[in-house]
Amino acid sequence: MTASVLISTYNWPWALEKVFWGFFAQNRRDFELLIADDGSRSETAELVARMAARSPVPVTHVWQPDAGFGKCRILNKALALAAGERIIVTDGDCVVRNDFVDTHIRQARPGHFLSGSYFKQTPETSAAIDEASVASQACFTPHWLMAHGAPARRMVKVIGHGRLGWLMDRLSGASPTWNGHSASCLRSEALAVNGFNEEMGYGGLDVEFGLRLNRLGLTAWRIRFSTVALHLHHERGYATPETRAGSRAVKERTRALGLLRAERGVDQWLGPDGAAQLGPEDRVTRYPAAR
Repeated sequence: MTASVLISTYNWPWALEKVFWGFFAQNRRDFELLIADDGSRSETAELVARMAARSPVPVTHVWQPDAGFGKCRILNKALALAAGERIIVTDGDCVVRNDFVDTHIRQARPGHFLSGSYFKQTPETSAAIDEASVASQACFTPHWLMAHGAPARRMVKVIGHGRLGWLMDRLSGASPTWNGHSASCLRSEALAVNGFNEEMGYGGLDVEFGLRLNRLGLTAWRIRFSTVALHLHHERGYATPETRAGSRAVKERTRALGLLRAERGVDQWLGPDGAAQLGPEDRVTRYPAAR
């Protein structure tokens, strides 16, 4: 298996279905999908089973009980289960263009992790994205997006194909960090820093992981324009000033001390032989690729 795509989700099957459509349309098949489910109700499991029945790639649904915001914990469990040489991380509210996985694999290079971006959508555009527009890739074009409510000034986000995208990435002045909606590295590199930091709540958890990859010796390789992830509109009621402040303190400690490994990381979910060893209440359901 070349790559494992880790998709975090929580109680939003409407969006997750659209995310599945994006991965069904990928132009290569040497990857698996791991749905990292932070305690969703049964509707999400039902959606995953239904979509997995027609998936061209294997799907694994890993679920943990809902104990508040536990994204890093469930990502670590998905990382423990991952079979791919590389991990590609995205969110269950990002619909990706058909070259997303291919770009993360083709542009991989020693000594780097890959850093993509996303394109925030309006409520109108988010609702308009359907299976037909994803399968045809129409929803990734400026004409379709503007016709469905996306602002014209943002269309630079979707014009980068092939060499143009590569050139735009090299010319971009944006500072690349590990971004949880579009980022990748070797699985062995993620394990070397002990995965995601479970001390982190909402806010900065992606950047904190990237800081430890930097400490490992990796630098970010920008694929901001070479990949497209349409971010579906939603509110963030779970983000409070207190959780942001707590996460900021953890991140700044990592930065100030130059920490390499998370104290509470993926090693909690790995046995002595390196195989996944999850909690007694966690659930793992594996689905083979549909024939």
